[in-house]
This record gives sequence, C-alpha cells and structure tokens, in this order.
Amino acid sequence: MNHFLRAALIRALRTLAQAAAAVIGTSALLSEVNWLSVGSAALLAGILSLLTSIATGLPEAENHE
Repeated sequence: MNHFLRAALIRALRTLAQAAAAVIGTSALLSEVNWLSVGSAALLAGILSLLTSIATGLPEAENHE
C-alpha cells in the first residue's frame, strides 16, 4: 500500500472515531444513544476525510516522497 493511501486511511479512521465520540456524547445515557445516527455520522465523516485528503493532499505523505 502506498504511503499516501495509508496516511489518508489513518486520518479517516481518526476522523471517524472523533465523529462517533461527538455523536455519542450528545446522549445523556448510553441506553439513549441512537447507534444508527452514530454509524451514519461517523461513516460520512470518514468518507469526507478521504475526499478532503485526495483534494488537498496530506502533509505527512508529501514529506515522505
């Protein structure tokens, strides 16, 4: 796997986790978490992160070349 793709996937996974944590944090109790909304928001954030990396590049990938 090339360095750019690896760096973009790592960044997307971090973004996905941050989005999931943010959506989960909006519920008062764990039993009130809407898991479909968490998954949907996290997946969308991950996809947007990948698209942003493709559009703007990644400093960590550029320094590696």
